[in-house]
Amino acid sequence: MQNTVAHPASSTSNPASVLGGRIRHARILVGLTLKQLAQQAGCSESMLSKVERGQASPSLSALHRVACALNTNVAELTSLDDTPRSPVMRAHDRPVFEIGSGRNGIRLERLVAPTRGQLLQGDIHVLEPGTAADETIQHHGEEFGYVLEGTLELTIAGERYQLNAGDSFYFASELPHSYRNTGGGILRVLWVNTPPTF
Repeated sequence: MQNTVAHPASSTSNPASVLGGRIRHARILVGLTLKQLAQQAGCSESMLSKVERGQASPSLSALHRVACALNTNVAELTSLDDTPRSPVMRAHDRPVFEIGSGRNGIRLERLVAPTRGQLLQGDIHVLEPGTAADETIQHHGEEFGYVLEGTLELTIAGERYQLNAGDSFYFASELPHSYRNTGGGILRVLWVNTPPTF
C-alpha cells in the first residue's frame, strides 16, 4: 500500500483520514468486519485498520479492490463533498488526487468532479518516467484514452501496446489491464471510464 493524497481546491481535511472514514463507513453499511473486508480485498487486516484510521493509504490497485469489495468505486470513496454548481470546471479549480510515490506514484487530475451517482469519469493520468500501475485490474465498463504527452505502455489481457502522443485506445474494462510510463519524460493520458472507476 502506498501514500494517497487528494488536493481538491477547497479541501481542508486530512485526505487520508477522510478516505479512511469513508471506507470504514461503507464497510459498516455492507455489514463486513475488518477481517472480512481485508480477505475480500486481498490485503492485510492490520494495514486496512491503519487505512481506516488515516495512518496509511492504499495503492491504486488495492484501493480499487477495497472499493469493489464494498460494492462501490474509487470515485465515490474520493468524491467531493459539495455537488458542483456549474457544468464547467476551470483549470485552476481542478481537483488532483495523488496515489503512491516513487515508481508507483500516479497523479489523477480530475476533469469531471467525482460525485455520487454519475455515469462517466474523466481524468488526466500523470506519471513520471519509470512509473507504473503494474498490478492488473478488471471491472465492469468501458475505457477510452488519448495520450497527450509521453510514451504509454498499455497491457490488456496480457498483450502489450506502445502508444505515443496522439495515439488513442479503447477496451472493455472486464479485460485485465495495467499501464506504465516507458518514456524518458512525463506521461499524460486523458482517460475516460464508464461507469466511474477511479
